[in-house]
Amino acid sequence: MSTLALINLFESLGRFFGAVMEPLYWAVSGIIVLAHKMFAPLFGPDSGITWALSIAFLTVVIRLVLMPLYARQLNSSRAMQALQPKIKELQDKYGSDRERLGQETMKLYNEEGVNPAASCLPLLLQLPIFWGLYRVLYGAAQGNAIGHWFQKDTSLVDSLSNATLFGAKLSGTFLPLNGFGATQILALVLIIIMVGVLFFQQLHMMRRNMPPAAFEGPMGQQQKMMLYMMPAMYVFIGPNIPIGVLVYWVITNIWTMGQQWVIIRNYPTPGTPAHIEWTERMEAKGKDPKAIERARVEKARSKKKGNGGLLGVAMRQAQGAQGSTTVTRQGTNRSTVRGDSGKQVIQRQQVTRQSRAQRKKK
Repeated sequence: MSTLALINLFESLGRFFGAVMEPLYWAVSGIIVLAHKMFAPLFGPDSGITWALSIAFLTVVIRLVLMPLYARQLNSSRAMQALQPKIKELQDKYGSDRERLGQETMKLYNEEGVNPAASCLPLLLQLPIFWGLYRVLYGAAQGNAIGHWFQKDTSLVDSLSNATLFGAKLSGTFLPLNGFGATQILALVLIIIMVGVLFFQQLHMMRRNMPPAAFEGPMGQQQKMMLYMMPAMYVFIGPNIPIGVLVYWVITNIWTMGQQWVIIRNYPTPGTPAHIEWTERMEAKGKDPKAIERARVEKARSKKKGNGGLLGVAMRQAQGAQGSTTVTRQGTNRSTVRGDSGKQVIQRQQVTRQSRAQRKKK
């Protein structure tokens, strides 16, 4: 590929990415401008407090929108943590056969209704929003209007570009270091808060809501590494982020920490210190913790599987309308359903295996 063709390719990708991100720029700039109109009568249109509150308002709106996804993320993380003992058993059994281990692990995920990718979804959705806010504020710092609502009123770009909070420019960054003033001090304070909140959030999750088995083996080592790697990443990227974006990131981390505390307190993972304390609280209130957990599991399963999924619904409808016979052989349910053509279709479904303790009781 020639140099000219490569340049044209990169330009085409840039235009495509810009077109994809344009609706996000529109939304981010629209929410900020709306909030600015709300707070401007209180603190003045050019006040840094007005713009900081506008960014905080944007943060709250985004987190409210992402709350259902965040709940799924925590549920998925808790389910993954609860499965660690079973995963360790599979690793011990199929450790030398990586292909079989992968197949059995995915089978376990399907049986338990766990989606490992669900824990990453909120983060993946926040990254484009973070980038959109970064581009809008960085553009304001350069005097460029990015986003429909800033392009509509370019005076807002000048206002945001020159707005100061405690003497620091909201559009300013810690680096490049052309002196050490209010901008560098506020950026440093925000970076320290951001790193500290993230570290405490992960430490709280590990100590309060993770079973001891989760710290064993390779997965446990990865958990411990992530405790330090994620905050360290903020240390390296924070100095190049505008203060306005740091304000957004600090507020969203504080929101996440509070949300996590509420969920861990009320919906802890079994076998963890938080779960023991929750059980004691429920018993002190005269409630049955096991009954509450069974109700939650049934509710979660009904939502995830839709009462057996589309296949289960279709089977029940066919059986109800045309009749069926069920024969049990060697632990397998064999259902014979008569289809429209008059032929008998045999459907097999594995029954739920009993645990060793249940078999011993018999």
